[in-house]
Amino acid sequence: MTTTLPGGWALRRLRGPAGDLHAEPIPAAPHRAVWVLEATAPALVLGSTQGDDLVDAAAAARTGVAVVRRRSGGGVVYVDPATTAWVDVVLPAGDPLWDDDVGRAARWVGQAWQRALADLGVGPAVVHDGAMACGPLGRLVCFGTVGAGEVTTPDGRKIVGISQRRTRAAARFQCAAYSRWDPEPVVELLGLGDEGRRALADATVGVGRPPDEVVEAVLRHLPA
Repeated sequence: MTTTLPGGWALRRLRGPAGDLHAEPIPAAPHRAVWVLEATAPALVLGSTQGDDLVDAAAAARTGVAVVRRRSGGGVVYVDPATTAWVDVVLPAGDPLWDDDVGRAARWVGQAWQRALADLGVGPAVVHDGAMACGPLGRLVCFGTVGAGEVTTPDGRKIVGISQRRTRAAARFQCAAYSRWDPEPVVELLGLGDEGRRALADATVGVGRPPDEVVEAVLRHLPA
């Protein structure tokens, strides 16, 4: 069922395997939309340009974690239904919020998350407004790097990850934050070892609130 939020955002709530949720197509004639996505099982999500050889197949089989791919760019994201707040925003080309510059395009998305986190008493939070800042793992893991529009603590620890998929008709901004950040599944599935564990532990911070509370705050703070 679709409902309409202030600002004309069409709200959909989708539940299913992470691979199916990532495969949800951008409508051919898009309007403003926000999708609340709930995966039914943990999954390791590869960015559009990443190869399957990054993943320790034995670890994935042992843990039962599905390995899937999204069509937006960026690094690996671990999705856990118990800890991941996942909200995607579809913005049609020509919308007043639209920006042709990919580096600026997600700024308003990050600002909506920033307001939502402040509403929850989480912060201070900063919207990153510069070039991509890669940590020790380079661009391998989404939450080990910070890109334009993403949300961090003042000392640069990532709170909200945002990736984009753009067509001529629209952009789909895929957004995630963790109620608590545990790097261990990513470390195991990518075979990163102690150095990678330390890098990821230092790179990201959870918001300390349940995913459903985070999602509802984001919905309240989408711009008009």
